[in-house]
Amino acid sequence: MIQRPRRLRRSPGIRKLVRETTITVNDLIYPLFIIPGKKKKEAISSMPGQFRYTIDMLKEEMKELISLGIKAVIIFGLTNDKDEEASEALNPDGTAQQAIQYIKKHFPDVVVITDVCVCSYTTHGHCGIIHNGYVDNDSSIELLASVALSHARAGADIVAPSAMLDGQIKAIRTALDANGFKDIAIMSYAAKYQSAFYGPFREAADSSPQFGDRASYQMDYGNSHEAMREMEIDVHEGADFLMVKPALAFLDIIRMGKDRFNLPMVAYNVSGEYAMIKAASKLGWLDETKTMMESVTAIKRAGADIIITYFAKDIARFIQANPY
Repeated sequence: MIQRPRRLRRSPGIRKLVRETTITVNDLIYPLFIIPGKKKKEAISSMPGQFRYTIDMLKEEMKELISLGIKAVIIFGLTNDKDEEASEALNPDGTAQQAIQYIKKHFPDVVVITDVCVCSYTTHGHCGIIHNGYVDNDSSIELLASVALSHARAGADIVAPSAMLDGQIKAIRTALDANGFKDIAIMSYAAKYQSAFYGPFREAADSSPQFGDRASYQMDYGNSHEAMREMEIDVHEGADFLMVKPALAFLDIIRMGKDRFNLPMVAYNVSGEYAMIKAASKLGWLDETKTMMESVTAIKRAGADIIITYFAKDIARFIQANPY
């Protein structure tokens, strides 16, 4: 007798009935780049459809997100006042802090997550304090803890340290707890790889290293067991979410982490992954919508509970037009 699995693929209705993995707007976090000044909405050339916003230009963007059902954002603050110690990252009136306050005041139901790093605030473009040409781990994690605390004081719901420095989760958890922010969650960039897929983001965030690279603190893309060690450390230090970044080149890491750790698994569908699909579709080589949905479905199928993606609005529009 012939086995006939095609019976379950015979019609759109049956295919929807047996679909194992679906994307909903509740899976999505949308990144926002915030710049100083007023009345600016700057296009990001390497990320078509993405912009940098001054805070006074956020209202319409937030209304659009909410109309699409997206109620979680991650904020990346930029500054014109860089120095060696990332002093502006601690400014209570800085771009990130003001954006947090604005969103929580006017759109209180939106979950505000903040990227906790200093590469956009330093003249050297690295994720910490430089001593003798090297990112000094222990002084840098104290700085990151102070940045996270400033975000919590501004009203952030979740802080997301991304520097991949040893002990950063413990330092941040200790600082938050000691200052009355025990309920603020930490979304750890637990397995963040040194990747070529970050190129467009570095334009968007003005965060390219001015010397060397980040290989001494971001992970080697050939390693998987190391990622599990990093996740395990972050779980023990108090992380509430674990993230893998990038997503598409590291689906195996998402699955390994999901199988091993009982925390929400986040995947960052990064700028290069976004830009490749945009560029190929512009040239007519790929169908943008189909490729987008196939990619994010693969990320979720691999084990991601939550996806940070620049495609969030496009995905939400697709879901509205094509309900499961």
